[in-house]
Amino acid sequence: MHKTVEVAVEENLLRANRELAEKNAKLLRENGIYAVDFMGAIGSGKTLIIEKILDRLKKKGIRGAALAGDVAGDDDYRRFIEHDIQAIAVNTGKECHLDAHLISHSLMDLSLNEIDVLFIENIGNLVCPMDFPLGTDKRVVVISVTEGDDMVRKHPMIFGLADVIVINKIDLADVMEVDCERIKSDAKSVSPHTTICLTDAKHEVGIDELISALDIQA
Repeated sequence: MHKTVEVAVEENLLRANRELAEKNAKLLRENGIYAVDFMGAIGSGKTLIIEKILDRLKKKGIRGAALAGDVAGDDDYRRFIEHDIQAIAVNTGKECHLDAHLISHSLMDLSLNEIDVLFIENIGNLVCPMDFPLGTDKRVVVISVTEGDDMVRKHPMIFGLADVIVINKIDLADVMEVDCERIKSDAKSVSPHTTICLTDAKHEVGIDELISALDIQA
């Protein structure tokens, strides 16, 4: 009986999150905002990738904004505001993922009519965020070669739901003795139709291809 109650509570929680995510999506659409959820492990390079995209969009006159999700702290938020954009630090306390409720409150603190593209940097892990859609147009999973070439095999579910998979820090592949083609093959086996981008964000390699894959329109 105890286990049945726990399952029912979890199902209700996930259903409530999905319903609120749909409301977030509606609000974003009504304000003409294209939104992207970036998921991935700590240190995969999510923040830097978003920064590089923001800089390119700004040159095209596209107004970006960012929500920096972390359990605690505002380090990523401080990096984002250096790009002269709207940004909010979204701290979860003990939770290992952002949820639609947190995003709905954060949207209330943004000037939505001054945003074209919103980037949401989720909490750094490859497990918790996958069950909690936020109402974005795209969901991206970022991994780096420094995590090894077995990440897709260890965490197939989150890669299976991704619209775009990013393999970052490819400049270190040889040093780490990691085969990027193996990672790509694993990803294709989990999600055959998902777009895969190879990037070296530090040296701005593959960023333009990623923007194209995200279908961000000027």
